[in-house]
Amino acid sequence: MPVDDDVTYTLLGLLIAEDFGPDFTTEDVGKAWVKYLPYACTAEDVALRNLKAGIPWDKAGEVDNPYCQWIGADIRSDPWGYMAPGYPEKAAEMAYRDAYISHRRNGIYGEMFFSAAIAAAFEADDAVDALKTGLTEIPRDCLLAKDIRWALEAGRGIRNHKEARKAVEERFGAMSGVHTNLNACLTIFGLMIGGDDFTRVIGETVAMGYDNDCTAATAGSIAGAVLGISRIPGHWYESFNNKVMTYMNGHPEFKIDDVLERFACQAENILTR
Repeated sequence: MPVDDDVTYTLLGLLIAEDFGPDFTTEDVGKAWVKYLPYACTAEDVALRNLKAGIPWDKAGEVDNPYCQWIGADIRSDPWGYMAPGYPEKAAEMAYRDAYISHRRNGIYGEMFFSAAIAAAFEADDAVDALKTGLTEIPRDCLLAKDIRWALEAGRGIRNHKEARKAVEERFGAMSGVHTNLNACLTIFGLMIGGDDFTRVIGETVAMGYDNDCTAATAGSIAGAVLGISRIPGHWYESFNNKVMTYMNGHPEFKIDDVLERFACQAENILTR
């Protein structure tokens, strides 16, 4: 798997849990970022620069940060869901502590929502059930919760990526294409359109546009957790030769099977405490 920031943050989450334990603090997250990340983008870049400039961890995400509600925290949701399968409350709790280093308000809620949904997906019958569980882990009256409820209702009548894109354009207008909220709705639409067809979930979500590498990756995490490896076509994972590349300091390459074992160890640690 080539270098990609979304996948790198999934692996960084694993390192945070291994270095500090599942009760890591946001201050620990900041220490890990300074240790492992040579650079970042948008909200993460602002937070990393602030940390390196000596700004305290609890202020790093809000000083001169116009990106604090963008999708950057949302794409960091995967590790917490993987570490707490069937335990969405814990996944959301870890997501909050991670997200706070760089995001605020709906930016934080996006990571909490999808972390909880991924965790729930391991025991859910379908993706919609997992999404509804994820919704219980963010403030009911926040803007993201309202948008998610809209998407779950509107998605029942949306048949393809073109209709999904049009619905989002009409609801969100000129909102930034990398904002948490509109992209969360696209992820929901992709999961609802694709159902138990993993390939269609990914294809339809990518075709919707906006921040589609992130939306499709999150959709893939949820669909994958619901379906299990036996129902995912082999071409989605066999060609990566058991390797993931990153740009993290000291960790240029991971073995996929090793990563799976390490996430399983973290999950066992959390679920048996």
